[in-house]
Amino acid sequence: MVKPLISPLPVSFYNRPTLTVARELLGARLVRIQDGVKLVGLISETEAYFGFDDLASHAKAGRTIRTDPMFGAPGRAYVYFTYGNHWMLNAVTEQEGFPAAVLIRAIQPIEGIEVMMERRGGRDTLGPGKLTQALGITKSENYADLTEAGSSLRIEAGIFIPQKSVTIGPRVGLNKTPEPWLSKPWRFLVKEQIFMSRGEK
Repeated sequence: MVKPLISPLPVSFYNRPTLTVARELLGARLVRIQDGVKLVGLISETEAYFGFDDLASHAKAGRTIRTDPMFGAPGRAYVYFTYGNHWMLNAVTEQEGFPAAVLIRAIQPIEGIEVMMERRGGRDTLGPGKLTQALGITKSENYADLTEAGSSLRIEAGIFIPQKSVTIGPRVGLNKTPEPWLSKPWRFLVKEQIFMSRGEK
């Protein structure tokens, strides 16, 4: 087991309004330990999904076997399969019993880059299915404790992202989701140059 040098973000970080968590996850370090290899990427894009009324959220169907993690403890992982071949990683937010999570949509690799690029065939990690492929995240990480220092999947504090370096807009890939949920500005994206200017590649 590789011992972490930075403490994971605590449960209290996730037990807050989902939009706040989604914004503040930008710049955080998504850490994956697999077969003794440490892979790290800075989170550069997120989307918020919360409440029973959000018609873009899985929670609109209620608590099911698939959505159960969304209703669980804040700071746990919600991993689901979509489009027939993609795993999607979410961080559960707010109080237990209330369905809410933040979808991690993109990362900028900073450690274990060669491994991630090999898995991606040299392609980028700017997409929720792309980053899970690069990090080797599958159903086995569903319910993983992202706040536990010894966890093979966790999120640590990273770099501060100023508001001027963040783009906020509608969530993507919602297909036939009706308004107003289709246009809710619940997607947060880091402008690429913020990482480049800090030497994070």
